[in-house]
Amino acid sequence: MIWEKKAKENFEAILAKIPVFLRSIAEKKVSARAEANAAQENAQEVSPKNVVDAFFMETPFGFHGPMKTDMEALGIDYQQYGHSK
Repeated sequence: MIWEKKAKENFEAILAKIPVFLRSIAEKKVSARAEANAAQENAQEVSPKNVVDAFFMETPFGFHGPMKTDMEALGIDYQQYGHSK
């Protein structure tokens, strides 16, 4: 599936914040989930919202706080996609 430029940039930036030993697992799970989210919406491309939603879906709840901090540091506004602070 095709990814919007901003979606791919956000995905790679967040992924870079994940510890190296977990990165390959996260890359596979989150990218698959982002594409599944886009497909469920009948979209032709993966959007930034699909990426943010995928990270929230695939990241264990106990790690949401650090993930939100990373997103904020990267300038990714996860709240605009319905995720709370």
